[in-house]
Amino acid sequence: MTSTTASISARPRLPASVVQYAGMAAALLALITIFSLASPTFASASTAASIANQIPDLTVVAVGMTLVLIVGGIDLSVGSLLALSAAVMGVALTKWGWPLATAVPLALLVGGLCGLINGTISVWARIPSFIVTLGMLEAARGGAYLVADSQTAYIGSSVEWIGAPITGIGLSPAVLTAIAIVIIGQVVLTRTVFGRHLIAIGTNAEAVRMAGIRTAPYAIAVFAVSGLLCGLASVMQTARLSTADPNAAIGMELSAIAACVIGGTSLMGGRGSIVATFFGVLIIAVLQTGLANVGASEPLKRVITGAVIVAAVLLDALRQRWGRTG
Repeated sequence: MTSTTASISARPRLPASVVQYAGMAAALLALITIFSLASPTFASASTAASIANQIPDLTVVAVGMTLVLIVGGIDLSVGSLLALSAAVMGVALTKWGWPLATAVPLALLVGGLCGLINGTISVWARIPSFIVTLGMLEAARGGAYLVADSQTAYIGSSVEWIGAPITGIGLSPAVLTAIAIVIIGQVVLTRTVFGRHLIAIGTNAEAVRMAGIRTAPYAIAVFAVSGLLCGLASVMQTARLSTADPNAAIGMELSAIAACVIGGTSLMGGRGSIVATFFGVLIIAVLQTGLANVGASEPLKRVITGAVIVAAVLLDALRQRWGRTG
C-alpha cells in the first residue's frame, strides 16, 4: 500500500446517519426550490404555515410505524385507530359532557388498547401482523362509525387551540408536540437498550432469542406504542379540523409507510431512523402542497407521489448494495 492510498483510507468517514440526513435535506431543499420557481406563491409564510399545520398527525403516526417496521412488522390499522380514537373523544366531549382533560386520555387509551390487541394477537398467535392489522383496520373503522353514529361531531374552540399557532413562535402546540415525539423516539431508538433490542430483533430475531432475550414483549410494545400515537394523532387532527370525523385518516397507513420508506426504514426490519422518517413526512408534505400550488390534478399527484416512493426505495437499495461492495 502506497503512502497516498494509506492516507486516503485513514481519513475519517462521516457517520452513515449524517450522510443520510444530509442527502434527505438536499432532496427537500431541491423540492422547495423547484416548486418556488414553478409557483410564485409557494415560497411564502402562508405555505410554510400550511405545511407545518398538516404534518403533526402524520408525523406521530409515522414514528409509531417506524418502530413497528424496525422489528419486522407492519401496522395497516393506524388510520382506522386514529378515526376510532377521534370518534370516542368527540362523543365524550359533545354527548357525555367530559372536559378535554379527560377526553384526551380516553382517546390515547383507546388507541393504545387497540395497538396492544394487534401486538398480542400477532405475537402470541403467531399470525403475520399484516393480517392482524388488516382485520383491525376494518374493525376499528366500523367501531368509529358505530360510536359516532356515522355522524361528524363539531367540537370547536375547546380543542382548536391545540392546532393554533402560538403567538411569537408561529408553531402550534401540536407541531411542537410532534417534534418532541420525534426527538424522544430517536433518543429511545439510538441511545437505549430498548431501542438496540428492537433493531436486533428486526435484524435476526432468532439470534436474539438464543442470547436469552425474550422478543415477544418488545414486539407487543411497539404495536401498543403505535396505537397510543394514533390516539395522540387523533387529538391533533381533531384540533386542526375542529371536528371528530369517523371518515378521518382513510389511507393514512399508506402515507405513514411511505414516509418511513422515503426515510430509509427497511420493510424487512432491522433498520430505521425516526429523524429520517420525519424528513420523509416533510418531503411528502412539500410534494403534495407544491403539486397543489402548481395546479396538478389529484390523479397526477398520486402518480408523482407513488413514483417518488418507488425511486426512494430503489435509491436506498442501490446505496445498501454499494455499501456492501465498497
